[in-house]
Amino acid sequence: MNASAHDLAAQLPPEFTLGVATAAFQIEGALDEDGRGPSGWDVFAATPGSIVNDHSPAIACDHYHRMPEDVALMKELGIDSYRFSLSWPRIQPGGSGPVNPKGLDFYDRLIDLLLANGISPMATLYHWDTPLELDEAGGWMNRDTAYRLGEFAAIAAAAYGDRVARWVTINEPATVSANGYMLGVHSPGEAHMLKALPSVHHQLLGHGLAMQALRAAKVPGEIGLTNVYSPMVPASGNPLDKVSAGLMDMAQNRLYADPVLLGKYPDAIRAATFFSSFSPSGEDMELISQPLDFYGLNYYMPTRVAAGPGEGTVPKGMAEAMGNDLNGGGSGTPFHIQSFPDTEITAYGWPIKPDYMAVALAEMAERYPDLPPVYITEGGASFEDLEIHDADGRLIVPDERRVRYLAEHIGAAIEATSPGGSAESIELRGYYVWSLLDNFEWSAGYKQQFGLIHVDRDTMARTPKASFYWLRELMAARKQRAATGGEPVPAAGGGAESAREAANVEGTAGGAAPDAAGTAAG
Repeated sequence: MNASAHDLAAQLPPEFTLGVATAAFQIEGALDEDGRGPSGWDVFAATPGSIVNDHSPAIACDHYHRMPEDVALMKELGIDSYRFSLSWPRIQPGGSGPVNPKGLDFYDRLIDLLLANGISPMATLYHWDTPLELDEAGGWMNRDTAYRLGEFAAIAAAAYGDRVARWVTINEPATVSANGYMLGVHSPGEAHMLKALPSVHHQLLGHGLAMQALRAAKVPGEIGLTNVYSPMVPASGNPLDKVSAGLMDMAQNRLYADPVLLGKYPDAIRAATFFSSFSPSGEDMELISQPLDFYGLNYYMPTRVAAGPGEGTVPKGMAEAMGNDLNGGGSGTPFHIQSFPDTEITAYGWPIKPDYMAVALAEMAERYPDLPPVYITEGGASFEDLEIHDADGRLIVPDERRVRYLAEHIGAAIEATSPGGSAESIELRGYYVWSLLDNFEWSAGYKQQFGLIHVDRDTMARTPKASFYWLRELMAARKQRAATGGEPVPAAGGGAESAREAANVEGTAGGAAPDAAGTAAG
């Protein structure tokens, strides 16, 4: 492989958690089975033109029916932890009122099976699948939705609180507000622009109320939330570009982290009261800023920002790669995103910049001196994976670029938070790979593939990729080092050989096997 799993294993702290992550709506399917209620995303995805090629989430990865098979693959992978989300409309179909016993039972079985296989559960309460009744009542623009999330947290705590090791209250409120309520390219498809600020506050309030409910239930597991973080880079030395990058940083990063970690919104946000009913109370801020057990950070890329509207909100190539995702147009916007020059990109058009993982962590450490322990709760890349068949007809997916991406990003995070690193004050406790499976990637449908495991869209057959075998080798190497007191050990034949077989290379560096994304990405 082009990145030594054994070298990286030697850098991992002894108690460092390595896991994989998914979300219910993206993998489960079975949208109308066993009492599940509709979500806003069900309706949005069924609207022609909302999803690239009108892909449907109705089956997704069929995880609802294949859950034991997927847990068996996690066991084979050797991961420490699995981050999944609880489908709110599956457990509480209307978003309030009665619970659905069959929905509760599904996650009961999942959690028990994870524990039986030595895999620690990390449960996300809200990963975007708002029950339709709540969306029709205003969704996150309606303050009542925050209270309903608090009630849902109490239901989940009563059902699973004795077995879940870590709780994430809410995932990426920035993406929900920006895409769903400002630009209208995600469910519920509303384009309020600055008037969408109440959706920000109500999500953060929902986090606070959910945390309060989990604490009241005395769950033994750790509690945190997850925010996405993208370092903002001025496109040039032009002062207007620097100001634009600062505004983007406030809108994308600080707007969601400051209230939780500092107990206040950025000062500039107060001007937004001229555009909306945004006026948080002191009581709200106390709920939002309750002490966390951990902070979840999703890192994928930095963002290069320039002043002026440009040709669109995002570069044309990125917009095309992403389908409708984030393609809100650029007319009238005060700044826009530019591509990084001479930089490799993913199939999504996202720049691959592992060094900015260190920048993200260093900025967090500087801004929030009392930052709790951190988990990278999502990290991964979409590539147009090459699919080949051997002489016996077996599918092989040599995703060497994903192996390199993961090795470089995990390594950068470890180096930055080690003694002498740029973010040495951060206690980094783990990294969760997005994602276990090629899944339904929101507005991009099945076009974007993030998985360690390939899923055949016709048969739902699972095929581990080279990245799966590389991560399995990393896990095995770490466990071997622990068993030998940290002494280096010879490479495990099974893991390395399986990875090389999957990559169709003879241990060569640099990706000797062709990768379809390499041509497209340039």
